[in-house]
Amino acid sequence: MNEKNKFVFGSQNYTLIIGGFLVSLIGFFLMIGGGSEDPNQFNEAELFSATRITVAPILVILGYGVIIYGIMKKNKAK
Repeated sequence: MNEKNKFVFGSQNYTLIIGGFLVSLIGFFLMIGGGSEDPNQFNEAELFSATRITVAPILVILGYGVIIYGIMKKNKAK
């Protein structure tokens, strides 16, 4: 067996996996917060903002999709 072919994934696979991980991480960071300092006050606009309800979950799912694609992608035969 050739020494060059010992790795399961190629460099493009690792790039896709790391990129997907970073996109998912950004999505999780966008979900952080929204709480109130005063327990008697409910800040509906901050808690249910479009960023937390729509954008962040889309980024997380997109990141997972990129990770799965990076794992499943075949290397091109030389």
